[in-house]
Amino acid sequence: MKKLVSIIMTIALLACLFAAPAMADDATAVKVGFIFLHDENSTYDLNFINAAKEACEAQGVEYMMKTGIPEGQECYETAMDLVDAGCNIIFADSFGHEPYMIQAAKECPDVEFCHATGTRAHTENLDNYHNAFAAIYEGRYLGGIAAGLKLNQLIEEGKITADQAKLGYIGAFTYAEVMSGYTSFFLGARSVCPTATMEVTFSGSWYDPTAEQEGAVKLINNGCVVISEHADSMGAPSECEAHNVPFVFYNGSAADACPNTYIVASRINWAPYMEHMIECVKNGEAIEVDWTGTISSESVLLTELNENAAAPGTAEAIEAAKAAMVAGELKVFDTAAFTVNGEKLESYLADVDTDEAYTGDTEVIADGFFHESEFRSAPYFDLRIDGITLLDEAY
Repeated sequence: MKKLVSIIMTIALLACLFAAPAMADDATAVKVGFIFLHDENSTYDLNFINAAKEACEAQGVEYMMKTGIPEGQECYETAMDLVDAGCNIIFADSFGHEPYMIQAAKECPDVEFCHATGTRAHTENLDNYHNAFAAIYEGRYLGGIAAGLKLNQLIEEGKITADQAKLGYIGAFTYAEVMSGYTSFFLGARSVCPTATMEVTFSGSWYDPTAEQEGAVKLINNGCVVISEHADSMGAPSECEAHNVPFVFYNGSAADACPNTYIVASRINWAPYMEHMIECVKNGEAIEVDWTGTISSESVLLTELNENAAAPGTAEAIEAAKAAMVAGELKVFDTAAFTVNGEKLESYLADVDTDEAYTGDTEVIADGFFHESEFRSAPYFDLRIDGITLLDEAY
């Protein structure tokens, strides 16, 4: 049996070696294969798809796209199909794709495997496997400022009192990525509306229009007057529009569908990273193990502001905060801005080298702030700070 397994692995390795095109300076030597969890109906995947087309067309390289690939063995099989088709860069866009990308990378050492949102590249020690993410918490913080100013407007207009300044947030899972996002959104809101509180509910899926819609209804019924989300459908924004509840979106504009309630959205611009990985392969250079884009590199963007829903002065406040971020003067996770169980944090071991028990292994608080996405590209902020209430723990 061991001999048979050895033969199969040898055949797979040879297939990769023969399928991978030789490296050359000519752009035609680069062919990129993309693996997407959903299709264009998911705002998350659409953001990646648009970036992939933009990057490949800018670099003048051939590409193939595979949509609707689940976070399972299908990812590995798709990656191998793309290798067989001559791709020498394979990119996957969803967290659960990671183990299958690693499996393919081990079998195909001459092909570069790049994975968005993953956590294991820095511990796998594979020369051809790489993680990438962006400091989207910067964009969410700016979106939070827009939400907080909207709360202030509602207070000034007498529609709510200061103690009713409650935000709502729909998250997919209780992953660090989601926790980092809703916390940064909340901190942005609180920076301009000190009485703000927030409730968070979870859908248990990255893309479930019905669950996201139901989450919005739950939050609205609980008295949340401005809502945001980390999920990928129009379920929640549509419900907010129907109830005239202001909304901060993610990954794309909802101005056409929700003209009265959509305020702004933050998104990761993946085109800079995709162009970078292509250029590395063209030039025979190593791709970073972990790559983190920032608002300074235009890897984190805000969509246009909807003046119909935004509070007066929102554009100016966002620009001022953005400039402070770029200058290094504003730290999103400044420990002076939040407490945990009533206490200010001076130290915290984060789970950077991910294990099944999520054991803290790396000190991430220094110089007065939590150093998010510096020790690996994917977020690891998983603190439950005061002022935020989780409505469910199932995910």
